[in-house]
Amino acid sequence: MKHINNVRIQEIQSLISPCELKKKHPASDSLLDQVERQRKTISDIVSGKDPRLLGVVGPCSIHDKKAAIEYAQKLSELSSRIQDRIFIVMRTYFEKPRTVLGWRGLILDPYLDGTYHIADGLEFAREILLDISETGLPVGCEMLDPIVPQYIDDLVAWAAIGARTIESQTHRNLASGLSVPVGFKNSTSGNLFNAINAIKSAANPASFIGIDEHGNSSILRTTGNDEGHLILRGGAAGPNYYEEDVEQAALLMEKESLIPSIIVDCSHENSGKKTNRQARVLRSVIDQRVSGIEAIKGFMLESNLFEGSQTVSDETDKLVYGVSVTDPCIGWVETERILVKAYDNLNQKEVW
Repeated sequence: MKHINNVRIQEIQSLISPCELKKKHPASDSLLDQVERQRKTISDIVSGKDPRLLGVVGPCSIHDKKAAIEYAQKLSELSSRIQDRIFIVMRTYFEKPRTVLGWRGLILDPYLDGTYHIADGLEFAREILLDISETGLPVGCEMLDPIVPQYIDDLVAWAAIGARTIESQTHRNLASGLSVPVGFKNSTSGNLFNAINAIKSAANPASFIGIDEHGNSSILRTTGNDEGHLILRGGAAGPNYYEEDVEQAALLMEKESLIPSIIVDCSHENSGKKTNRQARVLRSVIDQRVSGIEAIKGFMLESNLFEGSQTVSDETDKLVYGVSVTDPCIGWVETERILVKAYDNLNQKEVW
C-alpha cells in the first residue's frame, strides 16, 4: 500500500495523559480551594466588584525552577504587604509564541537546547506551578497550545491570549472553555478590534476538537467565558497606555456592549521593551486610576530577580542566574520599589 500521509513527520511519541500527570503531581484539596478563591477574587476585580487593582507580575518566561521559586517567595512576601490595594498574580509563562524562530518555552523545550522533551516540560511546569501555589500566590499563564491547559488548568487562576494569537479561532474557542478570567491582548499592530472581537467571541458557547483527561481525542463543548477583559500592550505605532488611549478603548468596548475592563501591560510596545520605562507606564496607570478612570482594572510588569535579558546559546550552563532568556525584565529591587510606590499612591487623590 502506498503511504502518502505523515510524509514530513519524523517521529510520533506517546504522551502521558493529563490525569496521569495530575496523579503523579497532585494538588491537595486545600490548594484547589485556594485557587478557586483566587479565581473569584480576580473575577471580582476585572468586573469591578472588588475595588483593588490586579497586578500580573513576573518573568517574561520561566526557564529555571530554582530562580522561579526564589522569585515567587519574594513576590509572595511583598504581595502580603500590599494586598489590600493590589492583588498580585505571578506571571508564570511556559509557552512563547515566535514571529520566526527562537526558544519556544519551558514546556516545549525544557532543556533550552532544541531537543523538545515535551513530556519533561509538562512535568516541570506542573511541579513549578505547585511550588509557586504553595507560597500562596495565584499564577497566570499565556495559553498558546490548546492541549496544554488540560495538564495544568487546575492550578491556574488567570490566563492570557497573546497578541499573535488573538485572531485565531482556535484560541477564541479555547478561551471560551477556560475556567479562569482571560485577558486578551491587542494585536502587535496595535489594533484593538481584534481583541474586542475575541472577548465577544469567547463569551459565547463553542465546540472544538481537543483531548479529555485521559488523553482521548474529544469534542469539547463550552458554555462561553464572560470574564474576558482587554490588555493594552502597545503596537507598531507606539504605546497605548495614555489617558486618551484608555478612554478610546473603553468607548470601543461600550459600543460593543462590553463593560470596560482594561489591564495595561507596562512592557512590550508600551515601554519599547526598555526596562527602565516600565516604572513610567505604571506611574501613568496609577495616576489614571486615582483620578477616577475606573475602566483600568490592573497592570502587567515583566520582572525577574535581576535586570535585563540574555540569549539562549549552546552553553546553557553559562546562563546567568535569575536573568530573563526572552524579553528584558526589571530586577527585583526595582520591582519592589515601584510596587510599593504604586501601593502608597493608590490611596491618594492626586498624581505622583
